[in-house]
Amino acid sequence: MANKLLHTPDGVRDIYGIECTRKAVIQEKMLKEFHLCGYQDIETPTFEFFDIFNESRGSVKAKEMFKFFDRDNHTLVLRPDETPAIARCAAKYFLDEDMPIRLCYVERTFINNSSYQGRLKEASQTGVELIGDDSADADGEILAMVIQALKSTGLTEFQVELGEVDFFKGLLEEAGMDEEMEETLRELIENKNYFGVEELVMTQPISQELKQVFLKLPELFGSLEQIQSARELTSNERALRAISRLEEVNRILEHYELSDYVSYDLGMLSQYQYYTGIIFKAYTYGTGDYIVNGGRYDSLLKQFGKDSPAVGFGISVDELLLALSRQKIETEVSMTNTMILYEQESRENAISLAGHFRNLKVPVQLQCKKPERSIEAYKEYAMRRDLKNLLYLDQEGISVTVINLDLKRMDVVPLSEYLK
Repeated sequence: MANKLLHTPDGVRDIYGIECTRKAVIQEKMLKEFHLCGYQDIETPTFEFFDIFNESRGSVKAKEMFKFFDRDNHTLVLRPDETPAIARCAAKYFLDEDMPIRLCYVERTFINNSSYQGRLKEASQTGVELIGDDSADADGEILAMVIQALKSTGLTEFQVELGEVDFFKGLLEEAGMDEEMEETLRELIENKNYFGVEELVMTQPISQELKQVFLKLPELFGSLEQIQSARELTSNERALRAISRLEEVNRILEHYELSDYVSYDLGMLSQYQYYTGIIFKAYTYGTGDYIVNGGRYDSLLKQFGKDSPAVGFGISVDELLLALSRQKIETEVSMTNTMILYEQESRENAISLAGHFRNLKVPVQLQCKKPERSIEAYKEYAMRRDLKNLLYLDQEGISVTVINLDLKRMDVVPLSEYLK
């Protein structure tokens, strides 16, 4: 029974030591990019009322939420999605603001995925939301920030796939399909299931032109030129406006000199139904899932009482760390690599020596030696904790025995030399 208590539930894990430090450094690098672009920090509660994230808002399915009750019998959920939470905040604190609001965050989300999917149920996410700007310039700014944030972590080989949900929605309006048929078609297109799309579409009472567009949709990805070729397939105005929007965003990304990181996919869809315009995901090798997910959601804030457009994204920090590790991309971290070991009689001098290092912003551990333990035992302990140096002050405390654990070298230096 005692051993069972040491294990974590499926979908969560412990992070400690250098991995935990590396994660904090990576998050800080990305936050710095967001701050450079004028975004301000926001933090939302870990749990909220169920209605904030219910399915009618287009968020996570109810069965995938962690639900519980408070003492007043209100249904609460652990935050499964950051976007509705920030939409609520924007409606509450910026209701009368009619100019853009730029927010960024480092949070955790909780989604009760099936265990066989292999995904974490508690995931770290870093992202931004730009509220109050419906322009292509805002879309371009958000995409540029995705690319700059990923580059800041050391990642170089990645691709942002960009789509526009209005292309698909325009076709659905024209087809007049019922909700169940729409959902089936959505899944088939998202999975690039060519045969499934053909089987479904050919049974629908729609025009031959429209059937051909649906059949071609899973193939409409790649360069901007391939997306532009879709103009020849349809005369649907909403779908054509979606292509024009992608062209304009591409021109903006060229100004940022970042357009090479972006490819296009008119068949891209999302489980989040609140997206209304551009939609995108970023991929790299070394991980089986996307590392960034985002898009425009111009109708979501209206549900909270603020009729305002918005666009944003979330970066999966866990997937990003996995990719960086598998691609052998080193993240420079500042770890403690020195222990000051002292006899009780030299406590005062040891504390002065530790203060000297810490004033210089050099991290050190301070450890009083127990009489029954040998210096050799402390050396072995230091190596287990990935420390490189051990500084020993004997009972007199007037000299420091410097032991380099990597080189197995030992020197004696007067304490006064350190404290000059």
